[in-house]
Amino acid sequence: MPRISIITICFNNKEELIKSMQSVNIQQQPPYEHFIIDGSTNSEIRDYLENTPQPTWRKWLCERDNGISDAFNKGIKLSTGEVVHLLNSGDIYYDDLVLLQVSTSLISAGNITWCHGQLHMKRGGEWVIIGKPFDKNKVYRGMRGTLHPSMFVYKELYNRYGLYNTSLKIAMDYDFLLRIAEEPFLYLNFPIVTFDPDGVSNTTYLVSLKENKICYEKYYGKTFKLYFWQLRLKVLHHLLQSTIGKFLYRIKKGLKLENV
Repeated sequence: MPRISIITICFNNKEELIKSMQSVNIQQQPPYEHFIIDGSTNSEIRDYLENTPQPTWRKWLCERDNGISDAFNKGIKLSTGEVVHLLNSGDIYYDDLVLLQVSTSLISAGNITWCHGQLHMKRGGEWVIIGKPFDKNKVYRGMRGTLHPSMFVYKELYNRYGLYNTSLKIAMDYDFLLRIAEEPFLYLNFPIVTFDPDGVSNTTYLVSLKENKICYEKYYGKTFKLYFWQLRLKVLHHLLQSTIGKFLYRIKKGLKLENV
């Protein structure tokens, strides 16, 4: 089985972190290692980790960082496994078979450098499972179908393409995806993670769209398709906050079109 290093970054959110840790603990195939990167302003998480029995494969680093990208990068540098998965605090594995399923899929996949699957998340007030195979010709659509919490990346990709851009607050995952767009990958047709509806990328969605635009234009320049796609996403975002929007989305879900 490939050695999987899980990295969980956290910040003053002990209860959310515990949920994530528990979802790792119950995996039928445990990870090679699980790094907790804690940038909290208090010692609550450090005290919990030091005074609560932990599996031998769990390790932690408790020190201030310079944001999400910096925390990700610290974990990646510390990891020694072949494959890296970023499981943010508050997110949980969909079930206890995820790591086993991912490992088995990677073994049978052959020459790939990363994979991604589906996400269980809340959209328009409804819990849905979404995710589509990555399409490099549609990268202007952002992370809409290729969902960062579902990505498992061979560490050698970080060695070749670099770590996460610390100048970005939210879209660092999209920036990295644009860099590896030509790499061979595998789509996993099953849910990987249940996404925390209170996570940063959900609560600052419009800010993330602005950063996505900056990232895309850095690699591909200005295009009309990006402009119109972002306009569409903004309209849909505001619509889904309304009662009528949520009602229409329930109809869409009933028609099994939530992944369209």
